[in-house]
Amino acid sequence: MNIVLVGYRGTGKTAVGTVLAQKLGLTAIHLDSEIVRVAGRSIPEIVANRGWAGFRDLEEEIVRTYTAYDGQVIDCGGGVIEREANFSRLQSAGPVIWLKASVDRIVDRIGGDHQRPSLTGVESFTDEVAEVLHRRTPLYRRIAHFEIDTDQLTVNEVAEQICRLVHSES
Repeated sequence: MNIVLVGYRGTGKTAVGTVLAQKLGLTAIHLDSEIVRVAGRSIPEIVANRGWAGFRDLEEEIVRTYTAYDGQVIDCGGGVIEREANFSRLQSAGPVIWLKASVDRIVDRIGGDHQRPSLTGVESFTDEVAEVLHRRTPLYRRIAHFEIDTDQLTVNEVAEQICRLVHSES
C-alpha cells in the first residue's frame, strides 16, 4: 500500500509525509527531491534550462517510476496535477490525500522560500498563490480520495487524521 499526498506548496506535504511514513513503517518519497536528484540540478535550474514543460516531463517520469512500487508515502510536488497522465498512476498507487490550506496560511508558511521559480511571472507572491491555487483546486479535488484542511492543525494531527482515514478504508 502507498499513501499519496497532493496539494499546493506550504500545505504540509513533506513534513506530514515524513511523520506519516515513520508512524506507519513506510518509506517517505519526496518527488521534488527525487526530481532534483535525477536531474542533478535545482528546480529553478531545471525550469531555466528546460522550461516548465520540461520540468513536468521529468516529474511525470518520476511519478511513473515511484508509483510502480509499494510501501511508500509519496509526497508530490504541488503541480503534479498539471499532467493528466499522473492522475491514474497516483490514484491507483493508493489513497490520494489532498492537503489544503488557505492562501494566507500558504503565504505565511512559504513566503521566504525562493527555491521555486514564479509560476506566473507577473503578480505579487500572494496574488500568484491565489491565482494558481484557484486554477488547481478543481484538479486537486478531482484526484483526491480524501481532503484535509491543514490551516489549524499540527503536522502530527494531520498525520493522525490520515492514519484514521487509511485504517477505516482497510
